[in-house]
Amino acid sequence: MSQELRRKLKEIDHRGYPAYKSLRGRYRFADYMLNIEHVQGDPFAAPSALSITITAEEAGFPKDLLTDPSNPLTHRNSIALADELLRRFASGLRRGSHQTKGSGKSGSLSCAVPGQEVLERSACFFNGKGDLTVKFLVGFPAAGRTILAGELVKILFSILPKCVSENLLYSSLPAGRLAAVRNLAEDQLSLREQMREEGLIGFIGDGAVLPRESGISQKPLKDAIPFRSPSEDRITFRLPHHGEISGMAVYPGITLIIGGGYHGKSTLLEGLERGIYDHIAGDGREFVMTDPTAMLVRAEDGRGIHNVNISPFIRNLPNGKDTVRFSSDNASGSTSQAAAVIESVEAGSRVLLMDEDTCAANFMMRDELMEQIVADNEEPIVPYCRRMRALYEELGVSTVLVAGSSGAFFREADRVIQMKDYQPYDVTEKVRALAGERDLSDGRDVSKAAADDLASLDFGSRKPVSDPKVTEPVRGRVKHKNLGRDGFVINRASADLRALEQIVDRDQMEFLAYLTIALCGQMDGKQSLQQLASRMMKRIESAGFAAAVGGTLPGNLAMVRAQDIYAVLNRCRWIL
Repeated sequence: MSQELRRKLKEIDHRGYPAYKSLRGRYRFADYMLNIEHVQGDPFAAPSALSITITAEEAGFPKDLLTDPSNPLTHRNSIALADELLRRFASGLRRGSHQTKGSGKSGSLSCAVPGQEVLERSACFFNGKGDLTVKFLVGFPAAGRTILAGELVKILFSILPKCVSENLLYSSLPAGRLAAVRNLAEDQLSLREQMREEGLIGFIGDGAVLPRESGISQKPLKDAIPFRSPSEDRITFRLPHHGEISGMAVYPGITLIIGGGYHGKSTLLEGLERGIYDHIAGDGREFVMTDPTAMLVRAEDGRGIHNVNISPFIRNLPNGKDTVRFSSDNASGSTSQAAAVIESVEAGSRVLLMDEDTCAANFMMRDELMEQIVADNEEPIVPYCRRMRALYEELGVSTVLVAGSSGAFFREADRVIQMKDYQPYDVTEKVRALAGERDLSDGRDVSKAAADDLASLDFGSRKPVSDPKVTEPVRGRVKHKNLGRDGFVINRASADLRALEQIVDRDQMEFLAYLTIALCGQMDGKQSLQQLASRMMKRIESAGFAAAVGGTLPGNLAMVRAQDIYAVLNRCRWIL
């Protein structure tokens, strides 16, 4: 009981800091169970890890907030509600933080703070019975290394109960706001399902606000021009709560986004890039949706590549290097982008997103004059513009490409959207009319050659092994350090993941570090990367974060896609 915690605190008051370790355990409070999971070693170390569990009866949330008639305890609803509660709880902790005295991190209160996307997190979740768990951090107070038990009593018996009561119990929360969160989650799920039925790879709702506040903020830009879909591409859906919604449909195939500089081309692509996630109300992208397997592909000078078949794009290198099993510790822009395309296909991506600004120009296209001077048999690179049609027709992989400087892609495009003053215009027919007046075809039938090259891809032959020294336990465990969206370090080996822009949260990077450690331990050179990743995703579906994390779950994990796992493993230089 909580009284036992009070008694322990009184006993250890003014003793040395290590005495705090005796507090580990579970304690029953009036409305919840408090679990002290880990106690920091000193007041300057990382804060102590705590969690609270509130039973479904104690929390009091109506079942219709967590369920819908067709799917009891709907996963999407419970994630959205947990996200809303975590935002409120984080705000409450901020207000209560540092209201006590002490050295170092004494009195600090914090938890994971969500961004604009709604992600499944270990910091706040409902189990299958509707019980709620929230994980957070507390800096146990001390003067130097002397325990200030009275200050911790203030935190655990005054500040924390108030924070729980005001932010996690249904009776204290605005019912209308919670219903709105549930309704939006159900509308977003419905829209994704209807998109799938219509065969769409993307949708941008009319009225969406795509521009962001700044390069370092994902909040919507104030006074931005709302999106308005071209009439030729407008489609209408009916959502269970929002009602009728119209917007621009993005169909499978090849879609070009063109226009002058600063007219919104990249902004539109960035909206689709993040459309793999649901967004909170007020973000402006609540109804901007993309196929969940979509991958942003770009050039990455200097990245490592291991045993990737890039021969559909690059062959006959002058040094005789094998491009069927291509490896490099310092890839060029073109080879890195070729590898990224093949790796994305291997990972099951159905959509590739590209922005000419971040692509290797020689990988994307060659103009007619250059082809006359440098013959095909002298050029190892087969441009992407000659392969993207076959990628779609043979493998079902669509391309959405921002192109601002060359019309070389027009001959292959199914749809061309021109951005003017942040508004889209469908100019497909205009482009086709020009194509009739000027022969935009290069006069060569490359479709069969491209199909044969792509058909030869054998992903089952990629059977990676990991350098055992990298993930060798040090004093009983494998250490890792989260570098935010830049990557992570495992023991002393670092993974540079800055190019993976669809990993949007440091808590996703934390989970990817755990996944990498777990998967490296399973690499024996006999299992393909597809087998390893597929098996792990099945474990995640059944066990959640515990699929890769042993013991007590930390409160700083966020869910990732199979495509993210592939992308990370392919960039770890110690995996060969």
